[in-house]
Amino acid sequence: MQITTAQFLQSNTNVGKCPTGNRPEYAFIGRSNVGKSSLINMLCDRTSLAKVSGTPGKTQLINHFLINNAWHLVDLPGYGYAKVGRDARNKFQRIITDYVMRRQQLTLLFVLVDCRHEAQRIDLDFMRMLGENGIPFAIIFTKADKLREQELALRVDAYRRQMLVEWEELPPMFVTSAARRIGRDEVLDYIDQINQTL
Repeated sequence: MQITTAQFLQSNTNVGKCPTGNRPEYAFIGRSNVGKSSLINMLCDRTSLAKVSGTPGKTQLINHFLINNAWHLVDLPGYGYAKVGRDARNKFQRIITDYVMRRQQLTLLFVLVDCRHEAQRIDLDFMRMLGENGIPFAIIFTKADKLREQELALRVDAYRRQMLVEWEELPPMFVTSAARRIGRDEVLDYIDQINQTL
């Protein structure tokens, strides 16, 4: 898939105010500081579509972008560590839960994890919640450029094994690097394949 247009539509904290219509929606979420904004910019071939910050927790709204006038890309608030208070973290959690559970247009949720770390309980718990509620998702390993190829393969394999402790079938998995544009075609082609079935 080639992305020819990527247009910011709106930001809000209320799933009921998200764009209407039946365009398929692909949302991106992960722990704070996982490289979500950089990945979105890389996928869309833009330098500043999503705001990149050195401070974790900057994405605090549901951000909708219209891609190729055909589908929505959604940038969701991160979960986990962020330099905000408990009340703000609870607010982010409500926003995320409401969107994931209530947004009928949600076609697939991409859960981002940093490939440099072992499987984190917060990610596994979040994915378990998705599975229990029938929310389709895929995993994107970010920051692949930070590891050597052999170490990267070992990390991804270890993640698979950890998930197989609880999961009978694993979700699709993609390895990416925003810095080196690794995995871009694979992710976009997967979205394109799903769109063609809708």
